[in-house]
Amino acid sequence: MLPRSPASLHLRSLRWPRGFSSSSAPAAAAKEGADGKVVAAVVFERLPVVIPKIHPVVYAFQEFSFRWRQQYRRQYPDDVLGKADARGKGDYQIDYVPAPRITEADKAKDRKSLQRALDNKLYLLLYGKTFGAPDGKPVWHFPEKVYENEDTLRSCAESALKSVLGGLDNTYFVGNAPMAHMVTEQKEDSSVSPFKQRFFFKSQVIGTTHFDIRRCEDHAWVTKAELLEYFPEHKDLLNKMIIHVR
Repeated sequence: MLPRSPASLHLRSLRWPRGFSSSSAPAAAAKEGADGKVVAAVVFERLPVVIPKIHPVVYAFQEFSFRWRQQYRRQYPDDVLGKADARGKGDYQIDYVPAPRITEADKAKDRKSLQRALDNKLYLLLYGKTFGAPDGKPVWHFPEKVYENEDTLRSCAESALKSVLGGLDNTYFVGNAPMAHMVTEQKEDSSVSPFKQRFFFKSQVIGTTHFDIRRCEDHAWVTKAELLEYFPEHKDLLNKMIIHVR
């Protein structure tokens, strides 16, 4: 599934919060915006399910290191080694069969499924109308909500994610402060009033392999590399906020 449209918000700068308190964020941020509104967005990620494949260079180095250490390993008597080989050969022994790395979702290129790219992080993107989009047209974006009267910006971010998932039972918000801060500016040909401040919070998938995504026209679970297909003009933002962050 290819992105329907690369259109998204125009970025002017990216700031990183230092010593930022989520309890005082809404009032402080609202003073900077001419319209007095800020947006809380959620970078919702699924951590890798299987261990990533080892890079060939790393594998070659590990193989060399193992063979080098074998030269100096201690030699044990044959009777000791024989006892070790006989251990664990009872009826209780079970043959280990690793789970496949390539799933049916990978074969079908189904980006709506969480059962894909198991050795990568996945991020939830929504397709639909969002706050500050040019001319109110549908665009790809992270789950987000305009701050209204919530106690904290994190509460606002939780509401944004809850409205999409229907609940927060299988989610975990990483910290109370946002992971990044984005400033937007209005394009000349846009009739939509921009939101000056956007705060990104990180949340993670916990204990499930499926979500019933709602309140959007479409959605996708994408890897770090695939994010650039949806936001090619925001490469700098993604590099700083997601791609270069482990």
